[in-house]
Amino acid sequence: MKQLRQILEMIRFSHTLFALPFALMSAVMCWLVPAVTESDLSSTESVAFRLSHLTGIILCMVFARSAAMAFNRIADRRIDAENPRTSKRHIPAGELSVKSVTSFTVFNCVAFIASTLLFLPNKLPIILSVPVLLFLLMYSYTKRFTSLAHVYLGVSLMLAPISTWIALRGHVLMYHPADILPAVLVGIIVMTWVAGFDIIYACQDFDFDKEAKLRSIPSRFGIKGALRIAAFSHVLMVGALIALPFSHHWMGPDLQLGPIYHTAAVAVALLLFYEHWLVKPDDLTRVNIAFFQINIVISVGLFLIVTVDLLL
Repeated sequence: MKQLRQILEMIRFSHTLFALPFALMSAVMCWLVPAVTESDLSSTESVAFRLSHLTGIILCMVFARSAAMAFNRIADRRIDAENPRTSKRHIPAGELSVKSVTSFTVFNCVAFIASTLLFLPNKLPIILSVPVLLFLLMYSYTKRFTSLAHVYLGVSLMLAPISTWIALRGHVLMYHPADILPAVLVGIIVMTWVAGFDIIYACQDFDFDKEAKLRSIPSRFGIKGALRIAAFSHVLMVGALIALPFSHHWMGPDLQLGPIYHTAAVAVALLLFYEHWLVKPDDLTRVNIAFFQINIVISVGLFLIVTVDLLL
């Protein structure tokens, strides 16, 4: 029991709340926004809610993230041991063995692939499960060869709403590919949001990354430049938030998001402004507040607001 608790601490299980709400948001849109029919593109039909699909989404998200985080701790164990900020993590501190974390990683990989069977007869999730999993695991090595590791992480989490849409409406995509446009826009929201706050978080390791010759936006452009790039990324996120209700103008489904959603988009913009106000190039003491607390409010809040707006 103690080892399980340590593993959950190691993978920061609570951080599942970053991507899971966006996967659930995508699912809610799939269920509540009608899709065009194959026989007549001018008519629409609802996509039925199934408990097995909701279970599949949650399990896939939990297992995929757990596998990726555990693998990251294995891949980075030597780097973590040398970095004063991360030297007390479970593997470098000797609290967990590489063998036990490897077993946990393998279990979650297998469980993720198995969970995609809940979406049958849609075969796309099981077909795409291994490529998606490999893409997620690859993130752990990106800092060794590119400064765009933050963007890679954003793309990894971007897959959550897009994969959810494919799992629930894959049959629609076969005859109407533009149906996925809302999920792509939500994915862009996630990608630019995650890339931005990950750049902010990485500023803490500026000195170590420079010394260890690890690649990141802060180590390449400096903390001041990195914070500007993070701000630009979040401006792009707000732009994608604004564009989401207009997906039907590009042949996507009409989400019919109204004033409630638009009010939430303004609130998100204000929260992002506050997040950047908290962090200064010469004062990174409030990075954790900016990284975790504000971003949890943004992800969970957007999911709840979109759900309420679509239901009303």
